[in-house]
Amino acid sequence: MPAPTSRRGTLSRMPELAGRVADAFAARIREHEERWLSPLAVRSYETRGRAREEEPCPLRTPFQRDRDRILHSKAFRRLKGKTQVFIDPAGDHYRTRMTHTLETTAIARGVARALRLNEDLVEAIGLGHDMGHPPFGHAGEEALDEALRKRFGRRFRHNEQSLRIAEELNLTEEVRDGILTHTGRREPASLEGKIVRLVDRVAYINHDIDDALRFGILRPGDLPRDEIELLGATGSDRIDRLVHDLVESSEAAGDVVQSDEVGAAMLSLRSFMFEHVYLGPHARTEHERARAVVRTIFEGLAERGDPPERIVDYVAGMTDRFALEFAAGSEWR
Repeated sequence: MPAPTSRRGTLSRMPELAGRVADAFAARIREHEERWLSPLAVRSYETRGRAREEEPCPLRTPFQRDRDRILHSKAFRRLKGKTQVFIDPAGDHYRTRMTHTLETTAIARGVARALRLNEDLVEAIGLGHDMGHPPFGHAGEEALDEALRKRFGRRFRHNEQSLRIAEELNLTEEVRDGILTHTGRREPASLEGKIVRLVDRVAYINHDIDDALRFGILRPGDLPRDEIELLGATGSDRIDRLVHDLVESSEAAGDVVQSDEVGAAMLSLRSFMFEHVYLGPHARTEHERARAVVRTIFEGLAERGDPPERIVDYVAGMTDRFALEFAAGSEWR
């Protein structure tokens, strides 16, 4: 029986052990994915690559590396200061763009695991999909788009700004595609991207209902009866129903899809939220406040002579509170 290894001896051998693990890591991942993943899944080491070539990491797959780059980026950290529906709310429990991102990513990973798709790719897309979202939710996006079109004849879309950040981080093509196509007309190239696109809606519709109830804009009895009876009375019930339907329907179809009944109910609930919350009476006041702040900042920077790309990067990167304070100040003008 070999003598016990001392702590000092173990530490002295760590580089050697790390080298052995690193040498075998990629082969082990390839073998695992061939045994476990669906034939429809993207393989981690079959990525179409990065725009700028670089040395691979010996202890992370390309998609795991993308995930870490997103997590350590300033754009990701600022998401905690960007709210979803309510501008800089006083309460501590309203969703932010950060909590939405984390909820979307967690649900999407669960779906990917059930369908035997690439969880690491889904995680990277989920964490990065809203990196380019400006302050004040969709009202801020609309205001920035309007100001940019009026002044420079260009448009703003948060998914395109998220892609711009992803390109700066030199993320893989599969992650960049999933980030760009999580919204808009173009469909994702991968099933992993399709999961994030669908789950993004599942997450924000349900947590925005929770926040609207907490804020007092909605009461439980206001929610559409047929849709609630089908999907569930609570946010967790609805997400559970939507996820199970998504997994079962997708497995049967060989694609990422919902059943007709559940998909129609979710779209109906989304329309209800637009009418009563996103574009409702309370939202109009919030939206006008957001537009005024974005217009003030944008015009001030444009008059100062800043180029449009720099203005967009700066404004889109702001948190709600920073934008409010920046617009209220005079020293920058």
